[in-house]
Amino acid sequence: MKILCCSQTLPDRDVWPVLLSQALPEAQVIEWHEDLPTQDADVAVVWRPPASLFERERGLRAVFNLGAGVDALLKLPTLPPDLPVVRLEDAGMAVQMSEYVVHFLTRASRRFEDYTAQQRAGKWQALPELRREQWPVGVLGMGAMGASVARTLAALDYPVAGWSRSGQAPEGVEAYGGIDALPAFLARTRVLVNLLPLTPDTENILRRETLSQLLPQSYLINLGRGPHLVEEDLIPLLDSGRLAGATLDVFREEPLPAGHPFWTDPRIAITPHIGAASLRRETVAQISTKIRALARGEAITGVVGRARGY
Repeated sequence: MKILCCSQTLPDRDVWPVLLSQALPEAQVIEWHEDLPTQDADVAVVWRPPASLFERERGLRAVFNLGAGVDALLKLPTLPPDLPVVRLEDAGMAVQMSEYVVHFLTRASRRFEDYTAQQRAGKWQALPELRREQWPVGVLGMGAMGASVARTLAALDYPVAGWSRSGQAPEGVEAYGGIDALPAFLARTRVLVNLLPLTPDTENILRRETLSQLLPQSYLINLGRGPHLVEEDLIPLLDSGRLAGATLDVFREEPLPAGHPFWTDPRIAITPHIGAASLRRETVAQISTKIRALARGEAITGVVGRARGY
């Protein structure tokens, strides 16, 4: 089997071909670059590949994405419509997402920022105790990562609900399904965590109309994709008091441009798309296992449904 590895936009791009070769010694792993002639490869392992890859490699049996989000890959006009696209399933990302959400949720609900301000002022004062029923959390997206976050927060005794197209949710998490259930889901939510895939149906889902339906003094944590949020709606919602704060890990333009108003707004916490990174060992193990199963003619999980976009 011949495998093309195209991860030119990753800072550790040289590592992936080596790791794949070690995991699949029976295969020929080739690092793809623009000057490489057509290889007639069987499989491609990619992260944000150029359109030219699919123009040249017409015999691919599958393409494996080095991440869970496949929106950029599906937008490539040269991607064959019948080529199976396989997304990464977890690979160590779910626990990282859960850590991220727990950090920013408890920073608000336990008022740790207020304690930091008190420390600077030399003030010793216990603030009112946490009442978790006042901090209902809603998680948009019940895939592997959304379900993990929901289970983690439920285990910490926060009231947690999950919204998805299917309406499925883990045990202990209140389930909401379909667009008709979205208003009721938002109306019971004070901390909204977005972990949706980016599709035509979910783009701009975080906008004035939807965020205004949250409980007063609510918080937004966006870990999905930048285009989920209508950025120009956020600061007016904060100014009105409808939102008390926002934590953003993803943006429409990355890196976030210098001079963007989000940089200097104290109500907005910014992180540079680090919510969760696919761990190398887990990623290579998952992809290599699936490549071997594919070679044996077996069905594999993680195949993207083109119609739904994930």
